[in-house]
Formats: sequence, structure tokens, C-alpha cells
Amino acid sequence: MKQATLFSFSLFPLLSSTTMATSPAPAAAPKTPPTPKATAPSPKPLVPTLPQSPDSPDSVPDDITRILKKAKMFSVLIRLLKTTEIMNNINSQLITAKSGGITILAPDDSAFSNLKAGFLNSLNEGQKIELVQFHILPEFVSSSNFDSLSNPVQTVAGKDPARLPLNVNALGNSVNISTGVVNATILGVVYSDNKLGIYHVDKVLLPLDFFLTNKAPALAPTTLAKAPKAAKQNSSEGDQEETDQNHNKSGAVSLVSLGGAMLMSIGIALVTVATMWS
Repeated sequence: MKQATLFSFSLFPLLSSTTMATSPAPAAAPKTPPTPKATAPSPKPLVPTLPQSPDSPDSVPDDITRILKKAKMFSVLIRLLKTTEIMNNINSQLITAKSGGITILAPDDSAFSNLKAGFLNSLNEGQKIELVQFHILPEFVSSSNFDSLSNPVQTVAGKDPARLPLNVNALGNSVNISTGVVNATILGVVYSDNKLGIYHVDKVLLPLDFFLTNKAPALAPTTLAKAPKAAKQNSSEGDQEETDQNHNKSGAVSLVSLGGAMLMSIGIALVTVATMWS
């Protein structure tokens, strides 16, 4: 009897623990999910990467001529770069420069053919150099970074807004360039790395400097300006003096002639009188 009682008591803790273990736990209060942080939209460049030329080389450039020749549309620009000797300067700068770079705005042969007939031949050597320099920026500009330029843009030819304005307007997928004479558009990338950018433009960038017609101020009268008049006056006075001298000479001759005639008349008269008295 005692054993049965002990057995029943010994089962009580086991049943109690089993009952407690199998009883459902109270439901936890639902947690509010954290509000996701708003992510700022990534800035979209105003000018996406321009289309690459299919003839763009992959290696670092050591000769601008090689790059332009491979594109097969810049023969006139190559000739100008060579005759003005700017090609050598660019190549040397690219080899020796450790920072910075160069950007070339390259008109194709069609752009040059659309110029007025004989325009290039009408330029002197200084103007040809300025024309080529006007197409070169003294810094590297990536194809998606034209919108960061400040107008007027600095070129190798200078940055005079009255003579050499070059304004870049980058909007959407286009890059437009204005010089005050022409409005051009960048059509694509000929070559681009971290030091050199060559971009294909559809028109020759004519500097305003070539078309300015400043009237020269009137020269103040000088002794040199009056010299011809003085010479003319001296000539007139000389002519008058010579005339007077000739007049005097003629008068003297007349008097001599008149005196001779009078003496001859007197001589004839004396001969006549002597004859009568004889």
C-alpha cells in the first residue's frame, strides 16, 4: 500500500512537468516591421557616354595621326595639324604629360568641304594656327563630363569672349557648341582614354575673330601727311619763280634789242647828216 502511494506521488511531478511542457506558450505581440530607408536615386549624367567610333584603337595613343587615319574621315584636319606643326606638339605633350590631357574637337572632311570655296587658302599662316588651336581644349574632357565645363570654354587659342568665344551646351543626349559664327554638334567619340579625348564634330569651328571688322581710327594730321601738299606748293612757287626769271630774261633781251635798234638808228642818222654836209 505504501509502495502504491509512493508511485502515485512520484508520477505527479512527471505529469506536472509533461503538462507544463505541452501547454501552448502565450502568443507574442506582433512586431512592427522596420520602415525601409529611402535610397537616394543615383544621379543621371546629363550627357550619357557618346557612341564610340568602330575604329577607335584600344591602346594608349602615341601618334594622333594614326588615330585620325584609322577613322578614315579626317584627312583635311590631319593636313592642317601637320602644316601648322601642332601635331608634333600634341604628341610630345601626350608622351611627357603626367596629368591633365588634351581634348580635340575634330571636324570631318565633309565639314571642311561645306566651307566657302577657297576659305582655307585665304587664311595666312597665323590664322591657320589659330583655327587648329581653336579646336583643342587644354584638358581632358570625358564624354559624360561636357556639362561640367564653364562657358566660355578655354581653348589653346585663348579665352577672349569678344574674339574667341566657345560655348558648350550639354543637354540630354546631345552636346552643342557655339562660336558666335557656327553652331556645331558632337556626333560621337573617335578616341578616349584618361589623357586624350577626340570627338567627331559636324562643322568646322570658325572663330569670331576671323569675321570682326573693326574700323581703324582716323589718323591725326601729321607733317608727313602734309608733305605732298608742301611739295606741290614748293613746286608751284618754283614754277612761278622760274616764270618770273624767264620773264625778266625776256625783258632784258627786249631792252638790249631795243637799245641796239636805237643805236643803229642814231648811227644811220649821223651818217646821213655827214653826207649832207660833205
